[in-house]
Amino acid sequence: MDIDPSTTKYVIKTKLVANGIVEKPDVVGAIFGQTEGLLGDELDLRDLQKSGRMGRIEVEVSSSRGKSTGTIILPSSLDLVETSILGAALETIDRVGPCKAQITVDEIRDVRESKRRKIVERAKELLTDVMEEGEVPLGNISEMVRSEVQMEEITEFGKDKLPAGPNVKESDAIILVEGRSDVLNLLKYGIKNSIAVEGTNVPESIKNLTTERVTTAFVDGDRGGLLILKELLETAEIDYVAQSPDNTEVEELTQKQIMKALRSKIPIDQYVEMYDLDTGKKSNHKKKSWKARKREQAEEEKEKKPKSRSDIFKSMLSDIKGDKKAILLDPDGNKKDELPTRELADKLKSNQYDGSTVVFDGIITQRLVDVASSAGITTLVARRIGNIPKLPTSMDLISLDQLN
Repeated sequence: MDIDPSTTKYVIKTKLVANGIVEKPDVVGAIFGQTEGLLGDELDLRDLQKSGRMGRIEVEVSSSRGKSTGTIILPSSLDLVETSILGAALETIDRVGPCKAQITVDEIRDVRESKRRKIVERAKELLTDVMEEGEVPLGNISEMVRSEVQMEEITEFGKDKLPAGPNVKESDAIILVEGRSDVLNLLKYGIKNSIAVEGTNVPESIKNLTTERVTTAFVDGDRGGLLILKELLETAEIDYVAQSPDNTEVEELTQKQIMKALRSKIPIDQYVEMYDLDTGKKSNHKKKSWKARKREQAEEEKEKKPKSRSDIFKSMLSDIKGDKKAILLDPDGNKKDELPTRELADKLKSNQYDGSTVVFDGIITQRLVDVASSAGITTLVARRIGNIPKLPTSMDLISLDQLN
C-alpha cells in the first residue's frame, strides 16, 4: 500500500474479517458512515481528510468460501492521543455492507521513528565513507551516529580477545595502539584497522600478526607510550612509529591530530636512529639500524644455544661431502678420528675404537651394520640408508634426509 509521507506522523493498521463477500467501497463506506458524529466535529473523518490531517484510507480485501478478510491502513497527522481515538473508533464498526464484520487494530506505528532510523543508518554510511577535515557537527543525531558506529564496529581479535577495528583481519596494514579507548577514538574518525595491545605484556596474537602485516605503532606522547614502544620493538615486527604530541594520549586526539600523526609516521630504522628510547628525545649520535641490531641479537642468541645432536651430524656430513670419509666420535660426541670410508669396516673390526657413533659419507649397508654392532656401535649416520633387513634393536640409523 502507498502512503503519502509528506504529512503522515502515524499509521493505523487494522485487520478486517467479514461474514460474507465485501469489496473495497463497502469497507470505506462503512468507516465513514459508522463513525460519522461519533467523535464530534473535531474528529470527523471527512473533515479530517479534507483538511489533510488524515490521509487516504487504503484497503486490501479478498474473499474465500463466503468470507472476506483484509487490511485497512489509515495515515494520520494528528497527535498520538487523537490517532489512538481514531483507532478505537474503527473497532466499533460491526457491519460492512450487508455483512457482519469485525475490525481490530493491529498497531499504531510512528512513521517518523522509521525515518529517524533511516537517517541514522545513512549518516553512518556517509560518516564512514566520507570524512572531512575538522570536527563533526555536534547534536543529538550526530552523537547517536558516532556512538552506534563505534559500538557496532569494534570487534575482538585472537584468543586474547583484543579490542580491534573490523578491518584488522583483512587489512594489509595495521595500527597498534595501547587500549580500547584508543581503538574507539580511531573508529570515530573512520580508521578501522587498529588493534590494542592492552599493556606492556605484548600478547602472542600481536607478535604473530605483525610478522604478516605492515605495522605502525601509534603510541601516547608520554612515558607509558615509550615503555610500550620499547616492548614492541623487542617482541614484535614494527615497520613505522607514529606518536601523539607530547603529554597527550591517542584517545584524546582530534581527527586533525590523528591524521597529522599518521601522515608523519617514521620508518622504524630511522626512528631508532633519531630518538633515545629511554627519554623520547632526539639523539645526537648515530646508531645501528634497528633491523641490524635485531639481526645481531638473533645471531647472539643462536650462538648461545647449544647445538643439537642433529645439527652436529648435519654439519659433519656437510664437511665431508664428496670426500668419502668417516668420522669417529668419542663418548662425549666430539671428533676423535677421521679416515677414508673404505677403511671404516677394518677399523671397527680391530676393536681399536671405544666410541659408539660413526658419521660417514656413504650408504649404510647390512654388512656395515653387522660389523658396527659387533664393535659396540649404537649410532650410524650417513647420507643414505640401504636395505637393512636385520637391524639390532640397540642401534640407530640416521640419514641426511632425517636431519633436514
